[in-house]
Amino acid sequence: MRILVTGATGTLGSALVPALLRAGHEVRALSRSRRASSVNVDWRWGDLISGDGVAEAVREVDAIAHLATSGRKGRGAVDIPGTRTLAILAREAGVPHLLLTSVVGTDRAPHGYLKHKLEAEGVVAASGLGWTILRATPFHQWLHRRLRDFRSLPVLPVDRSLRWQPVHTGEVAARVAELCAAGPTGTAIDFGGPQVIDTGELVTTWLRAEGLRRPCLSVRYPGRLYAAQREGALLTDAMPKGGITWYDYLLPRPAPALDDDFASEHTASPTSPATQPENDPDLHVYGGDEGYERPTRS
Repeated sequence: MRILVTGATGTLGSALVPALLRAGHEVRALSRSRRASSVNVDWRWGDLISGDGVAEAVREVDAIAHLATSGRKGRGAVDIPGTRTLAILAREAGVPHLLLTSVVGTDRAPHGYLKHKLEAEGVVAASGLGWTILRATPFHQWLHRRLRDFRSLPVLPVDRSLRWQPVHTGEVAARVAELCAAGPTGTAIDFGGPQVIDTGELVTTWLRAEGLRRPCLSVRYPGRLYAAQREGALLTDAMPKGGITWYDYLLPRPAPALDDDFASEHTASPTSPATQPENDPDLHVYGGDEGYERPTRS
């Protein structure tokens, strides 16, 4: 299949592009900056907000994985009008399947950033295209970056009443690739991490992984979104789930040691491409910033 990925340079996109390539798909990637295409990835320039370049990007593709988002401060510019532009042009081009990535809880807690995601879901469902929506819980990678924002503080503010269900972007990417290949479902599907933990455990595990010692001050984050999170609105028991826990992401277990004879017989050469995927620029795309909001007043 030829699959167009919007938001290909984002947090999830950087995991999805190599996942699609490994599955044998042709990848076309949309970017607001001009990039040279290669054997693996057909980069197309386009801007979802203005619509420039998008009509050309959606031509002759079998599916679109729409990951691009306005983020926490974008006021829905990509999520709503950008998604509407993409859907209109995809319908004109006869694209059979549009998959939108969203956030678990948008339908139960449409506040702030999640309100924009819910409106984008409505645009996709009413587009006249075959569609699928995949809602994910917060990414390990996003939570890790947000906690690092507090690294310099002498005391960490922790709301222990909040529960989280972090999931690895690689596992979300694999689920997106699977759903793209399966065709449109006409439904919204939840995908969450394997474990629900409170903020205390989240922060304690992170401090251990970072080798830091910080006292934690118990606080209560204000706002409707955090109130909904306390009630469990941002959690899911849908199956399948991811398998990588927050602890395993931060403190991965070492690979089992192999004896010399087994290793020499079964391990690829250090110069083998199989052992150096990071050296292929098309299998490692950087950027991005999707996620939930930091503690602020709604």
